[in-house]
Amino acid sequence: MQNLTIDFICSLDGYGAAEGWPGLWGMGGPEYFEWLATAPDKDYPILMGATTYRLMSAFAAAGEEGIDVLDGITKYVFSSTLDEPLTWANSILVRDDAVEFVRRLKEESDRALRTLGSLALCRSLLNAGLVDRYRVVLFPVITGATGQDRIFDGYPDVRLDLIESRTFDGRLQLLEYVPTVLEGPPGR
Repeated sequence: MQNLTIDFICSLDGYGAAEGWPGLWGMGGPEYFEWLATAPDKDYPILMGATTYRLMSAFAAAGEEGIDVLDGITKYVFSSTLDEPLTWANSILVRDDAVEFVRRLKEESDRALRTLGSLALCRSLLNAGLVDRYRVVLFPVITGATGQDRIFDGYPDVRLDLIESRTFDGRLQLLEYVPTVLEGPPGR
């Protein structure tokens, strides 16, 4: 059975993006980009929803820095609104139930899996008990006035056991956890 890692970047206040801010809040640096380029899971298949696909494929088409490394990677795109053929290289449209598809994929894949963005998809995979790792890169910015895509809204209670941490460029914090979905607060 292959592992599945949920992978998010977020502001300190839990937003995945912010209106008017550049990608990565303008804070991507050489250490972070080097890590992205050399991480062992850099070429693992990626799971994403339609909204993330639309955003990222537009970045890829526009030549956004760092996105081209995703071109050669298999991308499973879960959507009932997108139509084939998908234009971004190596993208596979999946109309099946995401939880059941990912459950099968974890059993059949020869590689571990990871997500990219896709808040609702990640929430459903976590609720289904399919997530083995939860990785967040925190950017040192609070985007309370302009933040979009609150990542953790609608989540269950989850205990996170830290297994890795790292600082990039003296400011970005990588935190990787093993998640455990809880029935409620401890001691109840």
